[in-house]
Amino acid sequence: MAEESTAISPIHNLSALDSARLLLLNNSHAKETSELDDERLAALLGMAFYARGVDRGATAFLVAFDHNAAYKNQNFEWFKARRQPFVYIDRVVVAETARGRGIAKALYDDLFAEAKLAGHERVVCEVNIDPPNPASEAFHSAMGFTAVGQAAIHNGTKTVRYFEKTLA
Repeated sequence: MAEESTAISPIHNLSALDSARLLLLNNSHAKETSELDDERLAALLGMAFYARGVDRGATAFLVAFDHNAAYKNQNFEWFKARRQPFVYIDRVVVAETARGRGIAKALYDDLFAEAKLAGHERVVCEVNIDPPNPASEAFHSAMGFTAVGQAAIHNGTKTVRYFEKTLA
């Protein structure tokens, strides 16, 4: 019996040509990331510092903004008021069938390299703590992120913990 391949497909820049794949994967995880439509996705990709994925976004993707983005988001604004300069991870999604293969780590490592190359010293994000997302908290801790705050958002229906990683 042949062993299952665990090699990670190459990471590629994403564009509007990848929209159908990105929307399908993103919206299947809308509870964690928020639902997108074509127009909103195009706006996000247009202002992204980093928008890359595996299998053109069908298997996984990560979208991040630097502190200069014209992004209107409560979590982004929290960091903008406290942590400039930064690169903010807005969304990272890995298809359930591809989890546990190191894809998220590969995307994060790629983002860290790009951020350092552009002169950024920190990467930031938030993780849901209500409703809880312990796997994401554990992942971010393992990737070297530390908690720097928390907030209730969406009229108190969700609570997030804010994290940052200083790039060496």
